[in-house]
Amino acid sequence: MAIHVVLAGENLWEISTQTGVPIQTIINNNGLASTALVPGLALYLPDTTQQIRLYRVKAGDQLWRIAQQFQTTTSSLLTANPGIDPDRLNVGQIIHIPTPLKLQINTLGFIVPSPGGALPAILNSIAGQLTFLAIVAYSFTVEGYAYNEIDDTALVARSKQLNIAPLLMIRNFSNGNFSPELAGRVLGNPTYRRNLVASITNLTRQRGFAGVSIDFEFIPPPNRNDFNVFLTDLKRELGNLILQVNVHAKTEDMPTNRIVGAYDYGAIGRAADIVAVMTIDYGYPGGPPEPIAPITWMEEVIQYAVTQIPAQKLQIAMALYGYDKVVGTNATQAMSVLTAQNHAISTGTPIQFDMISQSPWYRYWVGGVEHDVWFEDIRSYVEKYHLIDIYGLLGTTFWQIILPAPQNWLYLRDNILVLKR
Repeated sequence: MAIHVVLAGENLWEISTQTGVPIQTIINNNGLASTALVPGLALYLPDTTQQIRLYRVKAGDQLWRIAQQFQTTTSSLLTANPGIDPDRLNVGQIIHIPTPLKLQINTLGFIVPSPGGALPAILNSIAGQLTFLAIVAYSFTVEGYAYNEIDDTALVARSKQLNIAPLLMIRNFSNGNFSPELAGRVLGNPTYRRNLVASITNLTRQRGFAGVSIDFEFIPPPNRNDFNVFLTDLKRELGNLILQVNVHAKTEDMPTNRIVGAYDYGAIGRAADIVAVMTIDYGYPGGPPEPIAPITWMEEVIQYAVTQIPAQKLQIAMALYGYDKVVGTNATQAMSVLTAQNHAISTGTPIQFDMISQSPWYRYWVGGVEHDVWFEDIRSYVEKYHLIDIYGLLGTTFWQIILPAPQNWLYLRDNILVLKR
């Protein structure tokens, strides 16, 4: 895998000549709308060099044993890590591992069914890169009865044909928004809570899902224990079906916080098969221009999460989108990462890369109004996959798969082994 960052004045012919990658391959891999480029654009290029994985040294590690584990040699490790002392490895230090062994992870893609029931073409092309497909099509009534909001029959059937495990994703959605009142009313009432457990379980089995994905947001903090009871009861009724739970990101427990207070990571980790921490929207809609998911913040979230949830159960979230914000008003427009990239190219705007957050961004003006765009690219995605590797996490989720992100899917295909259930 190679990443080429475009320099001022470079063109596709020069890059193709230097790298030996055909121009059309560069265009296709990176979703370019034309041959135009801008400085700072990161291009994903295929190559034959051995991949590099990252490894955090543990107590008792020896270099030769690490080499054995990754099917490489101590000499290769020494070459990849200049200055390392093979007789004195420091616990916690990160070393680079050239290895033929791919990182193995579970992935989950979210999808909202189209009103007409049409199947998105992207599903066929990325099927090999998905373990689970969480179908966002369910909510529940004030008495706790789960119901289908939009027909997903075709999606469930197609995902099974593609060897992707479909999950019934249910949210506390009411009138187009997450409803704290709905979640609190149902979770806080034992009868309604039992209704919800029974109706989710029945729908999951009747409609042929492999399990359930829970996305309850803005749960009132006083319902924290009610949520734990609900998840425990639901998992018991689901039996061998998967229970995956999505929770907001935090770096410490804040039981009274209106956004994250209801999430008892430890209890949720005990109840669920998989817990996905939503390490996205650090830069949120309506907020100031900031990275979608700065790597430093993500690592802090992971460091806390793994003290509460077994790493082998833990997923982090990756965004397939970016935000265009009007500086000053913070008015926000969401767009796919590909749209963000190609908008920079079409306007001739150089792309910057913030080294601290490991995130791409750019600034442009329309009619004297300043816009800042933060998004993700191959560089930021690679850093996030490194975190999964370093901390031994189960994998990642993607919101949402209909948003084009060709660099991400190609990197997954080429460098990571996505496991199937």
